[in-house]
Amino acid sequence: MPPSTPLPTVRRRRLGIELRRLRERADLSATEAGVLLGATQSRISNIEAGRYGVSAERVRTLARNYDCTDIALIEALAAMTGDRKRGWWEEYREMLPSALLDLAEAEHHATALRVTQVITIPGLLQTPEHARAIFREFVPALMPHEVEYRVSHRIKRQAVLFRDDPPPYTAIIHEAALRMQFGGRETACAQLAHLLTLSERPNITIVVIPFDGTTFPVSGHGVDYFHGPVTQLDTVHLDAAHGGQLVDAAASLERYRLMLDRMESVALDPTDSRDLMHRIAKSA
Repeated sequence: MPPSTPLPTVRRRRLGIELRRLRERADLSATEAGVLLGATQSRISNIEAGRYGVSAERVRTLARNYDCTDIALIEALAAMTGDRKRGWWEEYREMLPSALLDLAEAEHHATALRVTQVITIPGLLQTPEHARAIFREFVPALMPHEVEYRVSHRIKRQAVLFRDDPPPYTAIIHEAALRMQFGGRETACAQLAHLLTLSERPNITIVVIPFDGTTFPVSGHGVDYFHGPVTQLDTVHLDAAHGGQLVDAAASLERYRLMLDRMESVALDPTDSRDLMHRIAKSA
């Protein structure tokens, strides 16, 4: 059998989606776009599906053919062609659902991250013991080795916060998540101490919505907002019970930005949030 073709990366798929959006905005068919580029309709379709790579110069040519004048967007798209290496997450390709690998890739390329959780601590802030306790509660139950694969993957994802020149990271956490004792009292106390330590890092901001706070738009799942180099390239990850999902439609991005803005507006400031975490840790 011939070797299987590697699946397109999240980055390449997103590049293709954005090029298709530019083409459709220009009211051109894939065939017409191919004629302008000196390529076939099939080539255009494969680029837009992320199956074929494309050079930075060709991206600029396509944008010019599509009458796109947004220089910042064009250069951001051109920059997405440069990194062809597979990331560390590929070692989990046969071990974990592909949605988890897509999440790690999206995080890796984000210029800033903003997340919210109501019941659990955000994944990038979890201790291994806290993560393990959560994975053991999955329905249907995971096998022990599946739990360990997920814990290992989650902890490796956290390296994005500690690399040279890390992206700004803001976590909006409800007080309920701080009081949940996944794994028991000892694990919960260690998790709170870990949060307090992380909150001292210059790139990490943790704010808490207290029980006595005002109402806010509740999401039934965790939301991770990944900022791109330009707003059009932002991405949202929805952490739902049926699995993760990446969202990039402009209307959806705007909706989740507004939701996070409203949640952050009713949260305590970082200093008061730390005080609340201290009080919860002492009473745990």
